[in-house]
Amino acid sequence: MAARNDPSLVDLRDPGMLLALGFGSGLLPKAPGTWGTVVGCLLFAALAPLGVVPTAVATVVAIGVGIPLCGRAAKRLGVHDHSAIVWDEIAGVMLTLLFVPFHWAWLLAGFLLFRFFDVLKPWPISWLDRRVPGGLGIMLDDVLAGAAAGAVLFGAAHLLGG
Repeated sequence: MAARNDPSLVDLRDPGMLLALGFGSGLLPKAPGTWGTVVGCLLFAALAPLGVVPTAVATVVAIGVGIPLCGRAAKRLGVHDHSAIVWDEIAGVMLTLLFVPFHWAWLLAGFLLFRFFDVLKPWPISWLDRRVPGGLGIMLDDVLAGAAAGAVLFGAAHLLGG
């Protein structure tokens, strides 16, 4: 992954690259997707006190903006879904967390479930991940992983009365 060490490709002064690379978290040497998910959890935690509607709107915007943002970054880096692109993880985990009340325990559970679905990519997530190109493809598997993790969390919250 030469792009990580090539300053002409990874310019965090470019707002689009800064966002696509999760404010730099995607450049961390180990598990960039996990670090992007941490950033997503922190962003969600910062938005949650504003209420469900503003947080949901911010999540939908993050998903919508992520399609061209990730597509542009992938072109710039010359690799489809380069591991440094973590905006998809940020938006995906935010979607997961919309399904449950805001509390640190649900935040942790959402983080773990999202990473589980994002890494495992069960069908149909894996099928779509291999077939949908560009920014939409980069975002789609994480949005689906976020929805799946959110559905599990929602079920758990209702079973537990949370």
